Amino acid sequence: MLLFCSLSRWRRPFFAVAVAAGFTAAAAVVDPSHVEFFENQIRPLLVDHCYECHSSQAKKVKAGLLLDSKAGLLKGGTAGAVIVAGKPEESLLVQVLKDTAKDAARMPPKEHGPALKPEQIAAVEAWIRLGAPDPREEDPRRQAQAVNVRDHWAFKPPVAPAVPQVQGPGFTPQNPIDAFIAAQLASRGLTPAPRADARTRLRRVTFDLTGLPSTPAEMRAFLADRSPRAFEKAVDRLLASPRYGERWGRHWLDVARYADSKGYVFEEERRYAYAYTYRDWVIAAFNRDLPYDRFLEELVTAAGVNAHRRELDGFNGATNFLSGKMEEMGVENGVQATAKTAQIFLGLQVQCTQCHNHPFNKGKQNQFWELNAFFRQTRALRKRGGTDDVQWVELVDEDFAGEGGNPEEAELYYELRNGLMKVAYPVFVDGTEISKSGYLPAVMDDGTAYGVHRRKQLAALIKASPSFPQAIVNRTWGHFLGHGFTKPIDDLGEHNPPSHPELLEGLGERFRETSFDLKELARWLVLSHPYALSSRSTAANKNDDPSLGERPKFTHFYLRQMQAEELYESLLTATEADRAARGEEAAKKKDAWLSQFVIAFGTDEGDDATTFNGSIPQVLMMFNGDMIKNATGTGQGGFLDRVASSSMSNAAKIETLYMAALARKPARAELTVANQMVAARKGDVISALQDVWWAVLNSNEFIIKH
Repeated sequence: MLLFCSLSRWRRPFFAVAVAAGFTAAAAVVDPSHVEFFENQIRPLLVDHCYECHSSQAKKVKAGLLLDSKAGLLKGGTAGAVIVAGKPEESLLVQVLKDTAKDAARMPPKEHGPALKPEQIAAVEAWIRLGAPDPREEDPRRQAQAVNVRDHWAFKPPVAPAVPQVQGPGFTPQNPIDAFIAAQLASRGLTPAPRADARTRLRRVTFDLTGLPSTPAEMRAFLADRSPRAFEKAVDRLLASPRYGERWGRHWLDVARYADSKGYVFEEERRYAYAYTYRDWVIAAFNRDLPYDRFLEELVTAAGVNAHRRELDGFNGATNFLSGKMEEMGVENGVQATAKTAQIFLGLQVQCTQCHNHPFNKGKQNQFWELNAFFRQTRALRKRGGTDDVQWVELVDEDFAGEGGNPEEAELYYELRNGLMKVAYPVFVDGTEISKSGYLPAVMDDGTAYGVHRRKQLAALIKASPSFPQAIVNRTWGHFLGHGFTKPIDDLGEHNPPSHPELLEGLGERFRETSFDLKELARWLVLSHPYALSSRSTAANKNDDPSLGERPKFTHFYLRQMQAEELYESLLTATEADRAARGEEAAKKKDAWLSQFVIAFGTDEGDDATTFNGSIPQVLMMFNGDMIKNATGTGQGGFLDRVASSSMSNAAKIETLYMAALARKPARAELTVANQMVAARKGDVISALQDVWWAVLNSNEFIIKH
């Protein structure tokens, strides 16, 4: 079956110096820790304090000295050596920074900013003492060109690559996803694992689409369906389930750092007012399959109140995406909104460039504040309703006069690390500028229109960007296949090219062509051959292990640990524990169990640390926690009681436990061990079943998604 045929269309003044001769003998191989030291401590100092006069982009290079590349530093200027490798006290660079040089002025010059701090000079001394390692090998002119974001691979207009016509090693590609993966496997001489069995694939896709395990009844119905489209029909059923919106809503909210409460606070209201309206909006959006471009637009341009209150007009649950991100340390500057919008919708990590140019990915500080300028017409008004605590929040748009007081050119200012102030206006990350006006759109008495709605302009620019569909495709692929095309998954920076660029680009454009349909994207991925593979490594693919730093080849399905909520739901489904609980009672019991998770697992941030990784507190909770005790207890009329007291044979009872937890029958060896346990219990079947049930619930097969 072809999923999408149209993919076939993808096609300051300084001093004249030279470097000491001893420096030219620097080792060809630089210690990685020394590289990290240079990138974290030295390069930022050079960028902030030297490049203005001593780089290939300087208006006039002073004294012939270039410090923006290793070659320039080695070549030097016209007034002698600046560095004596290994000897900071003899290095002129240190002397001018300390203002102790006999024949050279302090650097940077006073007219260009204050002297470096003692700890910054100490870092330079330590670097020279190490031998002044410098990993910069690129031509500075080439580097400067790369800084131009219009050259960034993720912002170039997509070029449609042709779908490879290739026979996969061990399989026949059925769609473009299969073809691109098959082509890379063939080029590397890799053979994929065989397809997983039907039971495993249903359990896998049920977890991924709904966050729940497949029930025994669902498994029996699926296995009884002998039609060629049985798996497709199961996928359609899961996508239509309300649990799909809950699962994907939670995944997206984790990325957006959603929280109901403020954590450890004691003298104020702990819960955020009406936070749940945002959660409910996101879940409903996924369930009704709101096109992702509209999803973006409604969140980024949202206005109104977040409260369901009879006396209030303008309710909009989407406002909570930005309302909690507009203020930082009492200042309403939209810094968090800027960082999260770029990360989620563009796959760009710009948070570091708030304070300085990024030392690794060439992100510039001006780009952060130019993006931030789009949020400066927006305010989050915290309404207390006559009480001491915030009762609701209203997100409003207002004219922005700029920090200089002129709304015609509503600028903002940011500070460089050297203390200089710079100005920023709204400019998108690809270099597209919009009006500098801080006025909202309006019409003069003579009919002349003026003003601009900055957030609406931002939403339109994001939507038109090639990186917009690629960011969500990359994230969705990573959710289903275990690893994205980039690592980190939300870093599509120029420094971090994808492992499968043609596939990412083609999927992104096809996603745009299908009106940004998220359910259709999910359908493509879970019906692909890579998703159907077994998780077992073979001799032919054992080196395909991203956990060891390898880029993923997708020769097999990568094992994944469950998240806290998935583990809870699995236990609930398998054991039927607390099945009488409904509504608020069930929610309270779930919150109580998840609170244990936060303590035992260390975080509730929604990142990798929320998974079950086998730490001692986690293991003890699974061994002896209340939910496990209830699940394996007897005399309470629970699931185990009903199985044990049934008229089934012992073998059938054991099979029932395996089907409930693992969606499969026990192997012959497992059945033999279980019978031995019954014998060891001297015929006490209930105690033996308790032992078997406890072991199954603590097995890797139950805890790991495979």
